[in-house]
Amino acid sequence: MSSSITFDPAAIRELAKILRETDLTEIELVENDSRIRVARVIPAQALTTYAAAPMAPPPAAMAPPPAAAAAPTLSAEFDPKHPGAVTSPMVGVAYLSPEPGAAAFVQVGSQVSAGQTLLLIEAMKTFNQIKAPKSGTVARILIEPGTPVEYGEPLMLVE
Repeated sequence: MSSSITFDPAAIRELAKILRETDLTEIELVENDSRIRVARVIPAQALTTYAAAPMAPPPAAMAPPPAAAAAPTLSAEFDPKHPGAVTSPMVGVAYLSPEPGAAAFVQVGSQVSAGQTLLLIEAMKTFNQIKAPKSGTVARILIEPGTPVEYGEPLMLVE
């Protein structure tokens, strides 16, 4: 069965250009019975390099207190290739509890089963459950609630 739907290659190229220019990973357009979805995969190394690029310091009015500015990030010294590492499958904002004020899904020392929810990552107004890849004990939590995370960034260590 052949499809009578035709797509304009120039329009698809333009969508791909928009993906590159905006650092988006996917665009989908739907019109009547036609659908065009253009997606790209960004290598984890590219995201790490992009995230590690130096940024201009914030204005003095927005700068964090000196103690907070000197505090190292929890995941900076952690190897994401560790066999118990739970890494982010997407870019978003990580939350350790199902809603503000609620108890965290897990804490350091918690026993977890494979498939158990460890945290949520909000991406595009959707909360995605991040589940334990294996059974074990939560040895480290490498992020704070409400922290923006990148693809491949280590979130927790389950041993």
